[in-house]
Amino acid sequence: MSSLRNAMPRRAHKERAQPDARKKFGLLEKHKDYIVRAKAFHKKEETIRKLKEKASFRNPDEFYFKMINSRTVNGIHKPKPEANKYTEEELLLLKTKDMGYILQGIQSEKKKIERLSSTLHELDNERPNKHVYFAEDREEAKEIQSRIEQKSSSLGCDNIPSRIKRKTASSYRELEERKQRVEKLGKLYADMALKKELQKPGRKRKLREDEVEKETSQPVYKWRAQRKR
Repeated sequence: MSSLRNAMPRRAHKERAQPDARKKFGLLEKHKDYIVRAKAFHKKEETIRKLKEKASFRNPDEFYFKMINSRTVNGIHKPKPEANKYTEEELLLLKTKDMGYILQGIQSEKKKIERLSSTLHELDNERPNKHVYFAEDREEAKEIQSRIEQKSSSLGCDNIPSRIKRKTASSYRELEERKQRVEKLGKLYADMALKKELQKPGRKRKLREDEVEKETSQPVYKWRAQRKR
């Protein structure tokens, strides 16, 4: 009997939608949505209750190191600044790692640009027509020439599908964006390399514009020669 009952067609019960007068409030909340919202509400309520209980049992005379490592300025809690957290050697090592990461990104972008440029170069260059036609006289040659010109005009850019045109334009945009990204990463790498060199010990001075041999956008420094023992 159960198999016969399952074989009979049943009415599909659908959930009620939002009435037309309340469509401005969005979708009608279902019971499963209410369950998720109720669980989140009770979870926040329980967290607040535990924090209140923890604050009520807290000892006001209890000491912890944040009392001397932080302060309150205009009602805003500010921790103690950690300017001297790392040594000079550790800072140089961190900058070297950052520069290596940026250099790896530049090399990856250059490879992608080269691969994309080769693909677009193959699309732009048309294959040369090597078909040879033979004519008996000048009139037949002129007829063959006109037929070839008519065929080449019919196979022009106007007959290229719009999907191919959009894909080619998107590839050119991607190529230009990657070139700009490589240029920005190159400037960032040069700035970081200059800052790393300036952190090295030794007396140095910034060269004037008339002392610089080649024009550059970045300042040029010169280190004083030191005698090595």
